[in-house]
Amino acid sequence: MNSINILIVGVGGQGTLLASKLMGKIYIDKGYDVKVSEVHGMSQRGGSVVTYVRAGEKVFSPVIEKGEADVMISFEALESARWLPYLKKDGVVISNTAQIDPMPVIMGNAEYPENPIGLIEKAGIKVVAADALALAEQAGSAKSVNIVLLGIAAKQLGIDKAECLDAIRATVPQKTVEVNEKAFELGYNL
Repeated sequence: MNSINILIVGVGGQGTLLASKLMGKIYIDKGYDVKVSEVHGMSQRGGSVVTYVRAGEKVFSPVIEKGEADVMISFEALESARWLPYLKKDGVVISNTAQIDPMPVIMGNAEYPENPIGLIEKAGIKVVAADALALAEQAGSAKSVNIVLLGIAAKQLGIDKAECLDAIRATVPQKTVEVNEKAFELGYNL
């Protein structure tokens, strides 16, 4: 049983907590010991949010230290760059291409960097980037960006599609199951 460290980053209100809950459930259902931790920070005000999902034969701590994440799932392009020090040298970044201006940019005190995903790729890091918002809207709800990214991550991690869909059906509100299934499929088949 191989261990895996997954860092999920984004901005408050994007669904990072649901994504981490689903990823944790998928690994628990596979028989792994799982620890999930979340850091809210200023999440209610659009601030940075990070959650950790660690799975393995025996996991003692929910926290992922710098240089330990096998995979980073990023809901916003700049967050990919902000949390990059936590990725292993051979880790993978799965990122939404969406840009959400942080407060310093909104207030005019800073500029949003040009093409943060391109900068990560230039550093030699494997990046799987997609317009998850467009795919979520295609599925029927802009709120399903998290599930699109989960689909992309599941494919990259070699997780069985049926196991993921079972976790989605067991976790999301019944009225959103169909949209979330479509969103997952769009991400998985990307």
